[in-house]
Amino acid sequence: MANYEMRKFVVPEFIFGAGARHRVGDYARHFSARRVLIVSDPGVIAAGWLKEVQDDLEKVGIPWVVFQALTPNPKDHEVMAGALLYAREHCDVIVAVGGGSVVDCAKGIGIVHSNRCDITAFEGVDRVNIPGPPLICIPTTAGAAADVSQFCIICNTPGRYKMAIISKSMVPDVSLVDPETTLTMNPYLTACTGLDALTHAIEAYVSTASSPIVDLHALAAIKLLWHNIETAVSQPTLMPARENMVLGSLQAGIAFSNASLGAVHALAHPLGGYLDLPHGECNALLLEHVIRFNAATAPERYQQIAEAMGIDPRGLSPREMVGRITDAILARRTRLGVLGSLETRGVRAADIPELASHAVKDACLVTNPRRATINDIKVIYGEAL
Repeated sequence: MANYEMRKFVVPEFIFGAGARHRVGDYARHFSARRVLIVSDPGVIAAGWLKEVQDDLEKVGIPWVVFQALTPNPKDHEVMAGALLYAREHCDVIVAVGGGSVVDCAKGIGIVHSNRCDITAFEGVDRVNIPGPPLICIPTTAGAAADVSQFCIICNTPGRYKMAIISKSMVPDVSLVDPETTLTMNPYLTACTGLDALTHAIEAYVSTASSPIVDLHALAAIKLLWHNIETAVSQPTLMPARENMVLGSLQAGIAFSNASLGAVHALAHPLGGYLDLPHGECNALLLEHVIRFNAATAPERYQQIAEAMGIDPRGLSPREMVGRITDAILARRTRLGVLGSLETRGVRAADIPELASHAVKDACLVTNPRRATINDIKVIYGEAL
């Protein structure tokens, strides 16, 4: 008889499917919005998605103001500027239209406003005393899944590292998950965000906080993402592949939000903060090295991952099976155009001690299946150079 550990699960209300974004006016009205702060970025605005949201809000008579002064890997001072605009304009609901950076910035703006303090005060687990105002998300990438997660990742610019803010207060009120919004992603962004989502699913599945409910979503996500990412990159207007990527990203988000992550993210966060590198790209370059480090600790878990990727593990030794997985990941990211190593992104051997000093303190490392010391982390960075 199974002996399941007690676990808590948090998932926001969400609508999945083509056209879901157009429900934004209904939800804003449901939250009795009088003035909405729309958080977006220049790329999403150029793609036309902001204009649609503005039109939908105007149809229900709700005024809005736009905050777009944010960058990939959102910075602490950008969050504070957004919170200032939110207060000055007397907003009472936030709508995030964009990828993970936009959603994380919107989450940060909300808690800064409600708690009246600096964003750096929330770093860590369960440090948010007062939840932010209602948050409606319209994700435009299939990767970060910030729109369904308890995570908010913000760059601490003085420290040059990414802060992880983890709290159920970070879970948005509703996510309108619309595959059509991903049609405007370029192939490289599709590849990087897709590999980010794959990393979420793999890390959640091997997490020490995994559970049967997490496992269900994580394995489904691995299958969907692995078998659709190349089509989504090579045939970007093909809707079935886009829908499967978005569904895979959503399920990976549900999984990692409730099981946390591991060493890939712990090592990727300092790279994003220290060198301002794209998050999905960092994960893609680290994933195979962390799998090699972890595999002996959870061989049966990696066997299930291999099967989800379409690799037949029968007759393979654990070492051979891990080799098949990492070879397949390297070959796949190469075909997707995510080439090279950390060194080709400007990471130097001299940077490793500083990067490792942040990675070893990252909250994601706590649930990695194998305990990683600072020396282990330095070795993994070195292998990924």
